[in-house]
Amino acid sequence: MTKIKHIALGLLASLAFISGAQAAATGIAWDKAPNRTNDLPALQNGAKLFVNYCLNCHSAAFMRYNRLTDIGLTEKQIKDNLLFATTKVGDTMKVSLDPKEAAQWFGGNPPDLTVIARSRSGANGSGADYIYTYLRTYYRDDTKATGWNNLAFPNVGMPHVLWELQGERQPVFETASSHGQDVQVFKGWQQVKPGTMDQRTYDSSIADLVGYLSWMAEPAQNTRIRMGVWVLLFLGLFILVAWRMNAAYWKDIK
Repeated sequence: MTKIKHIALGLLASLAFISGAQAAATGIAWDKAPNRTNDLPALQNGAKLFVNYCLNCHSAAFMRYNRLTDIGLTEKQIKDNLLFATTKVGDTMKVSLDPKEAAQWFGGNPPDLTVIARSRSGANGSGADYIYTYLRTYYRDDTKATGWNNLAFPNVGMPHVLWELQGERQPVFETASSHGQDVQVFKGWQQVKPGTMDQRTYDSSIADLVGYLSWMAEPAQNTRIRMGVWVLLFLGLFILVAWRMNAAYWKDIK
């Protein structure tokens, strides 16, 4: 019963995180996230980014490290490169962050990310599209406690943990008229300080991370899709055979 309760709480936290972000969004369109759930090198890079940058605060309590063998990693590679908070490959991806301290630092306990990529979709796109946009629209804002703000999630409590990779940027707005009133329209970005990656490399890395989060939300999704294709092909062949058999059976009956 306790495990079911924890799963429910994790799902609710994830839903609250995404739905709150969508409600807070001020009209910025979500960018389409590349689909990399079939790209093993991309998933492996995404897993590395997740463990190094996300798993410090966010847990993935319903995913075990040894499940990463499904994306081409060996247990030795997992143990040597991805195990920092635990010593067992069979353990789940949990963090030791105290919820009370997290609430003091960030204004709330960081949600579990196991199914975050499937938690929300809407007119703007899927949950993966939101995360892909969210992680690429941070900017410096000294009025905030963390020093950061976000166009996809204004007044976000989470700092930009990937800022060393992306560098520092500022959004560029232009004034436009809408219904007789002047409004600020987002036009692009101005790089303030360079990061260790150029923008194309950073965007590709975020796509890898989002691909991993999408895979982690449903590790069997690619198998399910492949099986579905084979089932449809079988049904199509069966219908053809049944149609020909039916025609042969009734051809001499008037």
